[in-house]
Amino acid sequence: MADDVAVTDSSEEGEDDEEEEKRIRDGFIVDEDEEAEEEDEEEERRRRRKRRKRRHRRRAEEEEVALEEDDLELLEENTGTSFRNRLTRLRRGREDRSPPASSSRRKQVVESSEDDLDDDEDLPQVQDIQRIWDDERAGRGQEDEEDMDDFIDYEDEEEAGGLDEQEREERRRERKKLERQRRRAMGSIPELSGIDASAWDEIHEVFGDGHEYDWALVGDNEIELDEEAQKSEMKYQDLTRITQVFEPSEIRARMLTEDDDLIRAQDIPERMQLVTSSFSHSSTLSLHQNLTESDVDDAAAWVTSRLSARKTRDFFSDNGPYRPYRDALVLAVSYALRLLFVQEFEVPYIWTHKRDYISYFNPQEMRTRIDLISLAELWRIHVLGQKFRSLLERRNALFAAYSRLNAEDDYFEQMLKPKIDTVEMVADSTEWLSMKYKSRKQDTFDLHFHDDEEITDRKRKPPSRVSAYEIAKKSVVSKLADGFGIRPHEVVQNFISSDRPNFVEDQELNPTAFAEQFANPDSMIPETPAALLRRARMILATELGKDPLLRQTLRDLFKAEAQVSVQPTERGINKIDEHHPYFNFKYLHHKPISQMLDSAQFLHILAAESEHLVNVSIYLTNEAKGRFERLLNDAFASDTWNEERSRVVQEALDQHLIPVGTKWCREWLREEVEDALAAHCGNKLRERIDVAPFATPDSQPGYSPSVLAISWGKGDPQKDAITMVILDDMGRLREHVKIDNLVDQDYRDEFTDLLKRRRPDVIVVGGFSMATTKLSARVKAVLSGRAVEGDPSAPEWRPPETVNEQVFDIPVIYVRDEVARIYQHSKRAAEEFSTLSPIAKYCVGLARYAQNPLNEYAALGADITAISFEDEDQHLIPKEKLLIALERVLVDVTNKVGVDINRAVTDSYYQHLLPFICGLGPRKAHALVRKIASLGGNLVNRDQFIKSSLLTTKIFLNAAGFLRISQDVDVKPTKNRHADDDGPDPLDDTRIHPEDYELARKMATDALELDEEDIHGEHPSHVVSLIMEDSDNERKLNELNLDEFAVNMFEANEDRKRHTLNVIREELLKPFAEQRGPFPALQPWEVLTMLSGETSRTLRTGLIISVLIVRIEINDTVITRLDSGIEGIITPDYLSAQGNVRPKSMFKKGQTVQAVVVEVHLDLPADHFQVVLSTRSIDLNQGDGLFRRVKRDEYWNTQQYERDLEMQARKKRAETDRTRRVIKHPNFHNFNATQAENFLEKQQRGDVVIRPSSKGVDHLAVTWKVDDKLYQHIDVTEINTPSGPILAVDDKHQYADLDELIVNHVQAITRKVEELMAHEKFKHGPEDELHLSLKNFVAANPAKSAYGFTLNRRKPGHFNLCFLANKNATVQTWPVRVTPESYCLFEAPVAGVPELCDAFKVRLSRHLHQSQNLTNTGAGGKTPYGAGARTPARTPGHVTPGQMSVRQVPGRTPNPHGGQTPAPPSHYGGGIPSSSYGMPSQPPFGYQTPSAYAHPPPPPPMGQPPPHIPPGMNPQRAAMIQNSGGWDQGGW
Repeated sequence: MADDVAVTDSSEEGEDDEEEEKRIRDGFIVDEDEEAEEEDEEEERRRRRKRRKRRHRRRAEEEEVALEEDDLELLEENTGTSFRNRLTRLRRGREDRSPPASSSRRKQVVESSEDDLDDDEDLPQVQDIQRIWDDERAGRGQEDEEDMDDFIDYEDEEEAGGLDEQEREERRRERKKLERQRRRAMGSIPELSGIDASAWDEIHEVFGDGHEYDWALVGDNEIELDEEAQKSEMKYQDLTRITQVFEPSEIRARMLTEDDDLIRAQDIPERMQLVTSSFSHSSTLSLHQNLTESDVDDAAAWVTSRLSARKTRDFFSDNGPYRPYRDALVLAVSYALRLLFVQEFEVPYIWTHKRDYISYFNPQEMRTRIDLISLAELWRIHVLGQKFRSLLERRNALFAAYSRLNAEDDYFEQMLKPKIDTVEMVADSTEWLSMKYKSRKQDTFDLHFHDDEEITDRKRKPPSRVSAYEIAKKSVVSKLADGFGIRPHEVVQNFISSDRPNFVEDQELNPTAFAEQFANPDSMIPETPAALLRRARMILATELGKDPLLRQTLRDLFKAEAQVSVQPTERGINKIDEHHPYFNFKYLHHKPISQMLDSAQFLHILAAESEHLVNVSIYLTNEAKGRFERLLNDAFASDTWNEERSRVVQEALDQHLIPVGTKWCREWLREEVEDALAAHCGNKLRERIDVAPFATPDSQPGYSPSVLAISWGKGDPQKDAITMVILDDMGRLREHVKIDNLVDQDYRDEFTDLLKRRRPDVIVVGGFSMATTKLSARVKAVLSGRAVEGDPSAPEWRPPETVNEQVFDIPVIYVRDEVARIYQHSKRAAEEFSTLSPIAKYCVGLARYAQNPLNEYAALGADITAISFEDEDQHLIPKEKLLIALERVLVDVTNKVGVDINRAVTDSYYQHLLPFICGLGPRKAHALVRKIASLGGNLVNRDQFIKSSLLTTKIFLNAAGFLRISQDVDVKPTKNRHADDDGPDPLDDTRIHPEDYELARKMATDALELDEEDIHGEHPSHVVSLIMEDSDNERKLNELNLDEFAVNMFEANEDRKRHTLNVIREELLKPFAEQRGPFPALQPWEVLTMLSGETSRTLRTGLIISVLIVRIEINDTVITRLDSGIEGIITPDYLSAQGNVRPKSMFKKGQTVQAVVVEVHLDLPADHFQVVLSTRSIDLNQGDGLFRRVKRDEYWNTQQYERDLEMQARKKRAETDRTRRVIKHPNFHNFNATQAENFLEKQQRGDVVIRPSSKGVDHLAVTWKVDDKLYQHIDVTEINTPSGPILAVDDKHQYADLDELIVNHVQAITRKVEELMAHEKFKHGPEDELHLSLKNFVAANPAKSAYGFTLNRRKPGHFNLCFLANKNATVQTWPVRVTPESYCLFEAPVAGVPELCDAFKVRLSRHLHQSQNLTNTGAGGKTPYGAGARTPARTPGHVTPGQMSVRQVPGRTPNPHGGQTPAPPSHYGGGIPSSSYGMPSQPPFGYQTPSAYAHPPPPPPMGQPPPHIPPGMNPQRAAMIQNSGGWDQGGW
């Protein structure tokens, strides 16, 4: 019946409407009958509802169920085809097991019979089975379209009933093609852009199809969602499946994250999109905006002034040799910056193809050739350009914030704004504006940059503490400060300018009398005139100290004249002896920082400081500081009040300017030294990779040798076989052989047969011991036709005898094996040669190194940092910085050599070079290889990169000149000009960039003296082929006047092409000629170090070493062996000082003796390494301390060194002379502190050692174990009283004897310690781990606070109570002291751990409440409690004091008079509880001592509950703690 309807409809239409057909093909059905259309829509909705129900039932099924018999019969009846045991339900997780479709007729039936199957389960459609993963990749978000497709197919069959089978099939194919295009356009997932089909195939290969973990998603699938919402979510199904089911580390390793997709898709060089190295495991995207044309000129001036000291001296000093070319230098820098940051070209592209723009070019001075910028300086410009870009972004943000203030500040706009040219100046200006306009809108200075941490909570937290400066500024004291007659910024203007534009208005009264006018006698705490003047000076000093211009001037002074001194700590005095590597700077004194920029000494100093061995100080010389202070005083001085003004200047220097300068200078010096050291390591790498493959004298240029690599491993004859590996000239493994030795004739014959069969160009020898030298000698003996007698295990091995055998003229060499050592155990080696042994893989690495050192280092990737380029200093460089420096060298050399793109596609090892090509990186290179492979794996010309969409435009321009396409010598360029798109081009096998192809063709035409008519109709590069094949091409090309040609081009188009023309000439003569140096031979010391680990320092003449006697020769020569395996020899002259002593009477075989190094003999061609030794007593008695002693630095504090030596000697004598006490007690030992700790190391907690005390005979020291590696030393004083001697720990704890002291003091404290350590709030490990735990808890529970206990490692026997009030606060630390009877929180004793927790909660609640009161009253004239002391002003860089260290400064005593102490590391402020005696107690970690003028609030009456009780605490218990003084000893 359906067919009848179709025929009727078709007959009514008459002829097919072309527009109607087109719309049908596009997936739309136009029905003029609206009612029929509504019925169709209703039918479609009905089917979709049924399908949704079926999907829900299908998820609940556990096994496949065959189609019901009725359905199968229905299908067979309509089609005549048997479907039994063929069609099964398509189940989730079983797609790969679904039977494939077999015929187009079956497809037609399945599609057209969907209505008949609505009442049952879905049948698998052919396209579904073939595209199971594709459908899911699209998120199954196209189910509507697929359903409509089925409907269209059905209607199409009706409408096309009048067509024959061929026409119907053509229409069906056309419709499918259009539908596929439409789906591709609509079904792309933005989050997964850049992942093509081949990449998905790789994902499936590694991860599977994503259904392995469906059991884990069953719960989610049980929820039935709305149809439309479900479709929108399905678009992200694959992304969710990848990120949630599979390991993120695997996805990152495969570079399949969203960031990786973005990097692949953007038309920007990959390295320019990253902040770090492209091979870093933590690579992050750079969100910087590029420079604009208007920024280039400013950037050029900024960069040129910072390029290098030598450039500044040569080009800008009055007597500089290149001063006439300074404008050309600035122009060259601007060209480089434009190419780098506007046009986005990488450094190798500029250096190779745009060299003319960074070199001096003057048409009137063509003979003058000056390279204005070197390659290293071009990289330096790249780094400085990045810094300027960051500066520009921050500066613009600052200006935008200033404009939001709606303020008109002449000083900022006229003085500061033009001079903001450093990041430090931006930070200083931001801080200055924030200080000056504090009352303005609070969010004005919320400057956020791309590298700032993301702020998740935008709710602003009100400030919890008001600085003393803000309080004073809002009080009457600010008017007193105005009485100084000049404003701070006017002082700075006077300081900077020579004419002093601002004058001081003097007061008629003296300072004290003037200040009395501002005193308030009615105040509760009236301030004296001196106090008022002090606060006024603080206002002026703070504003002077925060002035950006003054800070920048001081930073410049530090940079020029700062000095460094080092003072050893008590630990360092004892640990750093004359042989310690830190001894060089142990007493460094007044060393200028300018002399520390070229060495790694400062990094070693910082390392020693981190080990608490030294303290380093950076400061200005007295002369420089005095000069600066004088100038500032002169800018401030007048006729009166000069003494007060001088105090202001002194305070500004000491409290603000000097600390800021010191901190900046320390970081600047560290950065400079790290950069210099990283560049040095890069130069070392360049020396190793900027070399050509090993070449024999008769080898052709560009030819890679075939290599035989041979190794004996560790050289043990009983365990190690000799392993040999052959690699052909293409780097392919051809043969792998193992033999036991090269002494037996059978093995020598096998080795000889291998040489005859493979004919290697070179033999590379490597190994892990000095036995490798014997292997090398035996290989050379076989090659020269000499026989080797004896067994390799025999100690006696003499030169072999000559026999008549075939002689091989094959060189035997050593190569660096550092890369091979890493390769043998790498994952890459296991994937490439899974069947080879580690030694065989090591041999593969050696052979590859000889063939191409560059390729070997490039294949390491991020592991290249494991290679040691600077043994003693490299570990001091941050890994990311080192990786960037090494990557730049690899990029330089790789682009210098070029990469054969077709070989890179087929050779996975050679492919490691591709990421270093200009414009590419790991991600783009991998995508390029896969795209080329999908096109067949071979490119014919460079045009295909663009025409086949292999590279985007900018990447192509960067990379094209370095990607060579080798030309088959038998294939000639086509002569048809119109067929050049698909034909080879000889210029594609040169370093000539495609944009210069016309120049090359022009040069070839002129050299051959051809006219355009001569080459008409030929391939554009046909003339290039002619000049390349011309036997006299060098003469013809050299006859061209390229300088004149360059001048003509410059005059016509201002194109600079002189260097480019020379490059083109060289490439036409020798395409991709080898530009690297020859393969270097290792020096004898390098071979010795590689095989033994010994260096010229460890084998210096005069050193005493241990040697093993191996044998005694007949001529009384003693043969020895060093620990490193090197052979040593003791001649009769060096045996004994007495002479005529037989060695057998002194030594015997196997004996270990001490010997002095006399000389080292190195004979590399003979593989003979030997150390001459002496055992004479006259040589040994002198010792080797003089030779091992570390050399002192030139700037050495001799006086301090001698004083410390004398003090150490005096302590040693006192310890020796001290009478050892003997006490009859089982716990008494004559130990010092270190010995006692070592003794208790394996004992239990609470175990005790009683020992003598260094304080005298009336003292004892009691050491007990608190925890692992934590011991408390208690000083016990013996006091004689009339009633007998007592042992006093302090005034409160005194005992009659040692047993009572141990039981009632030590063991009692131990019980308290164990009780607290057993509490749930205690966390083992360092305090930092507790901080992290608190932060994680509060981050997960933002509405809660958290606290915990941990051991105080700095004060054994004490605990630290750490708490985090909220997620925006910082972790605070309060001390808890343990006594035998209680815990003391701020000297307030509590009996147990629950009471300690309650006391903490009450004290914290009280603390928070009073801090809030301080905030609310901070703006009034009355000074709130806790603000009497100086509150440190805002620290540089917007770091609040609460973010500083909470550790207490050792040795700092509390100030009872309200002096300045470190501010509390808290958002809450507050003072310190005083002791019960009314005096301030020792301030807790980082807390501020209360002012002498501030009084704590009175405690509540007895019996009355505290006003601030933590939630959930019993009020009676809180009152009991309150009344007992548990938390109110000193108040808050």
